[in-house]
Amino acid sequence: MEVPVISAKNLAISYETRKGDIRAVRDVSFDIFKGETLGLVGESGCGKSTVAFGLVNYLGRNGKVASGDIVFQGESLVGKSENELRKLRGNKISMVYQDPMTSLNPVMRVGEQMNEVLTTHQNMSREDARARCITMLKRVYMPVPEAVLERYPHQISGGQQQRIVIAMALLNNPALLIMDEPTTALDVTIEAAVLDLIADLRRDIDTAILFISHNLGVVARVCERVGVMYAGELVELASVGEIFANPRHPYTQGLLRAIPRLGSDKATSMLHPIRGRVPAPSALPPGCVFEPRCDHAKPACSVNRQIMREIPDVIGSANLTALGTSKSHKVRCELAEQLDPKDFLSTGDASLMTAPLTSPEFPEMVLDVDMLRTHYRSGGNALLGAFGLGKQNNVKAVDGVSFQLPRGKSLGVVGESGSGKSTLVKTIIGLEDMTGGSARFMSFSLDKNARHRDIGLVKELQMVFQNPDATLNPAYSVGRQIERPLRRFKIVPPAEVRGEVTRLLHAVKLDDSYYDRLPRQLSGGEKQRIGIARAFAGRPDLVLADEPVSALDVSVQAAVLNLLLGIQKEHGTTMIFIAHDLSVVRFFCDYIAVMYCGQIMEIGPAEAIYSPPNHPYTESLLAAVPIPDPSIAQSRIRLDGSVPSPLNPPSGCRFHTRCPRRGLVPNNRCETDVPEWQTSGVGHRISCHIPVAQLSELK
Repeated sequence: MEVPVISAKNLAISYETRKGDIRAVRDVSFDIFKGETLGLVGESGCGKSTVAFGLVNYLGRNGKVASGDIVFQGESLVGKSENELRKLRGNKISMVYQDPMTSLNPVMRVGEQMNEVLTTHQNMSREDARARCITMLKRVYMPVPEAVLERYPHQISGGQQQRIVIAMALLNNPALLIMDEPTTALDVTIEAAVLDLIADLRRDIDTAILFISHNLGVVARVCERVGVMYAGELVELASVGEIFANPRHPYTQGLLRAIPRLGSDKATSMLHPIRGRVPAPSALPPGCVFEPRCDHAKPACSVNRQIMREIPDVIGSANLTALGTSKSHKVRCELAEQLDPKDFLSTGDASLMTAPLTSPEFPEMVLDVDMLRTHYRSGGNALLGAFGLGKQNNVKAVDGVSFQLPRGKSLGVVGESGSGKSTLVKTIIGLEDMTGGSARFMSFSLDKNARHRDIGLVKELQMVFQNPDATLNPAYSVGRQIERPLRRFKIVPPAEVRGEVTRLLHAVKLDDSYYDRLPRQLSGGEKQRIGIARAFAGRPDLVLADEPVSALDVSVQAAVLNLLLGIQKEHGTTMIFIAHDLSVVRFFCDYIAVMYCGQIMEIGPAEAIYSPPNHPYTESLLAAVPIPDPSIAQSRIRLDGSVPSPLNPPSGCRFHTRCPRRGLVPNNRCETDVPEWQTSGVGHRISCHIPVAQLSELK
């Protein structure tokens, strides 16, 4: 049998603190073979990144391997000196981080940084190093690599930055590639291209890959085996097919039950968040670490520590045998054989599902947006521009957007970064100045900036931001921050303010103790719940949510989505919901608008958007969504390039420069003529030159 590239054997990693050594990782064992990708999944705080950093001893001054062993190509790494490890890092072992800008020096050109990898480890001449860098950039599908080498990191897109980091990691043909959330910050289209790249490189270079992610759809696409981590322990390890079709640990089942599926919606299914939270390494329960959150726990589970043991493998994988890996399925649970693996597919109690609010035949439109434009001045001389002299360029961030939204409904806005989604909602709420067009909310005009709006209008429009840290004051308690809109808008008498804050905390599933806590004492999911409580404190009629769940773990995401649905159902709140995860949008929203380069390409009821006919851009977005089921073969549609600059958008159809279907339109009309709206069903409109009947036939 082939020798693994790397093996972790009963690995334990601890950190020195004032209270003594705290074990962040305990009893972790796995092998990764040549040409194999092992995925590590689990919530934040479960120890995934700690394992990755431990493999290359990037644990910091207070971190150490407390016990166990790490064997790389037959040689133990534990106890090696810093100089010995430095020769391995970047040479035989490479790492790709979540944020490419943490790996790229902003003041050095890309070519200098890539050359340094080769000249340091290979003693290669600068000319030969440059030639190899160009070859590797071509391998990661980088357009015009010679020009990219002369640019600084800020002059290229996020997807291109990540490709450069991957190319740098592969320059020395490493035996092991560690990838820590490499696609989390990317658009769905760029993510799909990077995942294709990872699969190609694994096949061509035959590298062993450790792939860390909280996105189970991504793991299903690129991995042969999956390890599920919880509270510093590996609780399940099996082939990717076995994990997704036959999960045996309650935690694995819980993760899968919390994922919104692309074909599901709030009327026919529900999400099941895992109750509670991951315990801190210093406060682990005495028995099974998952017992406090487990719905199947027995009394003995609270006492007995669980060990990793082997159970029969139902699915298996022919690829694993070829790689020299056994088809074993290991699980850390005494109840594994008693649990039905199909439980995670349960839709739950139908009475708990949040069915969409019924609308009358002619529903009340609370928001009416007509040809809305938001342009920013860019370049030129501002002083000359004020007198009408000199050239003044405009960034057309939102350029002619129109839609209506009924009361109590949700509009999802999707599209790649730079398409104008956030600018649209910021203009509606008054954080950006409107350049042209109109927007009306009930009887109010929204043409003024928020500073000049009537206090009654400000009360009715509230926003939930993507990053709660940017909107919570670290110096004030949670209760005091939720109080502010209550006092400002005089929602309740002063004597009842604290009681109302307590009610809001309970509404977002937090207890009274959170009233006096500071933001730094909360988890990311708890901070987002506080942001939601504050947004709904004024009892608004319209809430705009800008990527409210994109940074959350899958279980916390499910809890927040259920929370928003519950509040919407109770109060009849109208919502605009921005997200890059099309599965989340399909589950949550009643209507969907697909934006590209400042304009809407397609808009209509959610069920219509997710089935043909589709605008070619919508079709491309749907084909790129990673599905958490390795047995499903997805369509492959990849877009070339990135979203054009809104400073100089393409003529005609703005999508024509990247459209995979433009060959179906004669006489190059896509390049010269702006497409008219076509109707396909009630409320479903598509802006495309290809006839709806022909779009319906495309698969």
